[in-house]
Amino acid sequence: MKRWIADNSGPKEPMLPKRFLISLFTFVALLTTSLLAQAQFKKPKIGFLPGVVDPFYQVMEIGVNEAAADYGLEVVTQYPQTWGPTIQTPILDAMVGRGDLTYLIIAPTDKEQMIAPLQRAVDAGIKVITVDTFLGDGDYINGKVTFPLSYIGSDNVEGGKIAARALAKVVGNKGKVYIQNTNVGASTTEQRGKGFKDGIAEFKDMQLAGEDYNLDDAGTAAQQTAAKLQANPDLVGIFGVNVFSAQGAGNAVKSAGLGGKVQVIAFDATKDAIENLRQGVVSLVIAQKPHDMGYLAVAFAMADARGVTSLPRRVTTGYAVIDAKNVDDPSVSRFIYRVGK
Repeated sequence: MKRWIADNSGPKEPMLPKRFLISLFTFVALLTTSLLAQAQFKKPKIGFLPGVVDPFYQVMEIGVNEAAADYGLEVVTQYPQTWGPTIQTPILDAMVGRGDLTYLIIAPTDKEQMIAPLQRAVDAGIKVITVDTFLGDGDYINGKVTFPLSYIGSDNVEGGKIAARALAKVVGNKGKVYIQNTNVGASTTEQRGKGFKDGIAEFKDMQLAGEDYNLDDAGTAAQQTAAKLQANPDLVGIFGVNVFSAQGAGNAVKSAGLGGKVQVIAFDATKDAIENLRQGVVSLVIAQKPHDMGYLAVAFAMADARGVTSLPRRVTTGYAVIDAKNVDDPSVSRFIYRVGK
């Protein structure tokens, strides 16, 4: 009888090592866990509440929206038409009342009066990040207000000192100067005013002729500046602490025919400020970085939502100092506030 013997001499399937199979199964398990975590993660919805409608905050909104697009997030934005807690608070309350926001990026319009409304937002489960302006003394670690996640904005005392030293240099370190300010209680502009005064005090032959508050109205700033120019014919320089202050001061100087004689330092690099710089009415423009503030605030919200616990409580975003010599340098001109087409 013939026996049939199986032929095992042909090609064989290689056997996978046990260690490799374990590694493969581990990888698949980790991948599955990661995908499940991605599916379970609920992306936060963010509210953005600036201080007022102006080019500074509009550029900040561009940063917010770009970051939101990068992270695939939805942002709800509401602009107060004028500056102040009486206008901002009802808008804030309405945003909280929506019930669907998990983070709020806000520029508080008063460092004291906006504490309670924002505490109510936190109590409702919304995490707060302040941009440009702050609550209390801005120290969210050791200060009296510690509930915001972070404060992202310029070093405004230093910005005021930069303005003072630049103005002193232009006018030969002597003469009377004037501050065009905005609102009492606005944290950032108060600091800029303080920094400017401290800077001017470094020059023994310079005197402060006064400080006015225009309530974020360029027309009021122009009227106040015109009155100051008439009362002080020996005035040599003006510091406009924000968009409206610098615009009004520049317009008043031009209307008085004093362009180039009374020097203006403009805080915030608006189109109007740059035009006045080119015309010789403004000597220096200090550009903040509102785009960075907005983008970073959204990034911080996303990081916190992902469980990051080491976010800095204070982030300074720096300045670009623009003058007639560097205004067309792309590395500097990129910080000019451009809104729309």
